[in-house]
Amino acid sequence: MADKLKDTLFPLEKVQLFASVLKNVYAPFQPEEFVAAVCDKDWPERELKEKMRHTTLCLHKFLPQDFEKAVDILVAIVPKVTGFEAIVLPDYVEMYGQDHWDVALPALGELTKCGSSEFGIRPFLNKDLEGAMKYMLAWADNDDFKVRRFASEGCRPRLPWASGVPALKKDPSLILPILEKLKDDPEEFVRKSVANNLNDISKDHPELVLDICERWQGKSKNTDWIIKHACRTLLKQGNNRAMLLFGFANPELMKVEDFQLSNTSPTIGNDISFSFNLVLNIKEKQKVRIEYIVHFVKASGKTSPKVFQIKEVEMKPGVHAINKKHTFKNMTTRKHYPGEHTFEIVVNGDAKASAKLQLN
Repeated sequence: MADKLKDTLFPLEKVQLFASVLKNVYAPFQPEEFVAAVCDKDWPERELKEKMRHTTLCLHKFLPQDFEKAVDILVAIVPKVTGFEAIVLPDYVEMYGQDHWDVALPALGELTKCGSSEFGIRPFLNKDLEGAMKYMLAWADNDDFKVRRFASEGCRPRLPWASGVPALKKDPSLILPILEKLKDDPEEFVRKSVANNLNDISKDHPELVLDICERWQGKSKNTDWIIKHACRTLLKQGNNRAMLLFGFANPELMKVEDFQLSNTSPTIGNDISFSFNLVLNIKEKQKVRIEYIVHFVKASGKTSPKVFQIKEVEMKPGVHAINKKHTFKNMTTRKHYPGEHTFEIVVNGDAKASAKLQLN
């Protein structure tokens, strides 16, 4: 069985190294006692985020109780901490800095250089959105690309595994000046965050994102990459405006024939294959996006759709044979349950054919 992230990313050796680094910067620090407190009897069973928070709580006991003094120590070790344990530093600021904004916010900008402060900033955004976003806007001009990336990533409306910021979901207008500054950033790491931020926004404000993408299209290779990545959810949804933006052919000129599943009663853990003929009644080669949707049965018995891309390519008029394999093996990101599953074939955002199977 593969090692779990909670064990591989935060092992005992990392805690010991973390303690050693702190001792070198802050002489009164007690490394052995700190390691013993962190790696207590419950340590092996704690999940990853639980290990992070537990380490933060222990760290507070061994640092000065004055927040500013404690933060000075954490900032001082930034160049020496590069592993996953670095996430403890912004977590410390999140936990103990809510009443010390003038110290806490600049510290998050420094601490993100060795890990990422994207989670630590979220409570500050929820407490005073305009006040926190002023820092984010300034960080977008920082010389360090990690800080610039934090300016975008930290204010994503739907940042995975992070606490939500409802105000940004409702009105993302404060995010847009940051994305404008970063849309042609020389670092791909930053540009990818811009694209992900726009993709988040598109889930609540699709027309706003399409307005931005239309304005950015053709400005540079960087912005063209960003807008394509930013519109991935809209393309999966078959948004007509998004399809036109990227030059996809009219789905009314396409049809799917002879859609077949190799097995209509597979067992969990097995693979199936499926095939169909794609008929393109177009006059010349055009861009085509072919996807399939599986409506998976969940533990509750209800179904939930997931989109899988088959290909996105320019295709000639005529009939094209398409074959694909799908696995029902359980994964860390998806567990399968028995029941009736529906497969759909989608071409340029338009559902063209469907079939059902009984997963056992």
